[in-house]
Amino acid sequence: MSLTLDSGQALKFPILIGDIGGTNARFALLVDAFAEPKTFPVVKTADFATLDDAIQATVLDKTSLQPKSAVLAVAGPIDGNEIPLTNCDWVVKPRGMLATLGLGEIIVLNDFEAQALAVSSLPERSRQKIGGGTPHEGASRVVVGPGTGLGVAGLVRARKMWIPVAGEGGHIDIGPRSDRDFAIWPHLDTIEGRVSAEQVLCGRGLVNIYDALCKVDGVAATLTDPAEITEAASSRNNAQSSEAVELFATYLGRVAGDLALIFMARGGVYIGGGIFQRIIPILKPERLREAFEDKAPHSAVMRDIPLYVITEPLAALSGLATFARTPRFFGIETTGRRWTA
Repeated sequence: MSLTLDSGQALKFPILIGDIGGTNARFALLVDAFAEPKTFPVVKTADFATLDDAIQATVLDKTSLQPKSAVLAVAGPIDGNEIPLTNCDWVVKPRGMLATLGLGEIIVLNDFEAQALAVSSLPERSRQKIGGGTPHEGASRVVVGPGTGLGVAGLVRARKMWIPVAGEGGHIDIGPRSDRDFAIWPHLDTIEGRVSAEQVLCGRGLVNIYDALCKVDGVAATLTDPAEITEAASSRNNAQSSEAVELFATYLGRVAGDLALIFMARGGVYIGGGIFQRIIPILKPERLREAFEDKAPHSAVMRDIPLYVITEPLAALSGLATFARTPRFFGIETTGRRWTA
């Protein structure tokens, strides 16, 4: 069983690359191994009945180039020939796509594998450091991203290859620590009684925190979506929205620190996801860093682990392009995730 594609199995150009999330889909074409990806406008998944329709309308109808291969990152577990997305009604059907879109080969990865691929070579200009720490060359890395859901992936170095480790880390348990947490927790929406990290660290998670704060404080919850809460926090005209953003940062720091310990990520922990990028201007980075390092008895270890925010909006596409150009440099298991015509 081959862990990755060898030079004889290299993907044929042009290569379609796609980052398919629960809310948005992003596409690009890679013409050859040296060209920068040709990107297309970001589209809403809700605007198309199927992924095939989105690719046809967004890419194929807009260019004369016919892709021969595709590398797609999707928000959901990949198991079998039909892949339902976790937070979207689309079902990815690679065998059908080979015929309908005229492709010769399709590789499907987890969306946070793509994020992990990106942090293997993310330049300084595409990341913002929070606090101290020194990255260790070749050491493990972690990427965590609050968006429609909460994505998590690790990146480890072995046999001169970067190996992304995908999973469902966003669904780990998260519990209360402070007095305020203990007051809030009984009012949080749960899934079968569980408060997972994703229940507080994603778009609906920010709303979940805000609603719980309103119940504890005995005020009406007048804001109903993440954008409204973020805007209210930015203009500082709503106490519960401001506190919701502060707690969001604290809880994200705690989870990021846990993941750093799990992977011993001396290469750094990277925060991606659209929600976090929108609240960066209004949160206190030191609050997030403090929660990240607060991991007794290993606080000294944590102080040496760097924490970054990914500022490149198309990081996943960049990671997919890096893999598509030189798959032999990455230890990616393609068995069961690669379809050929």
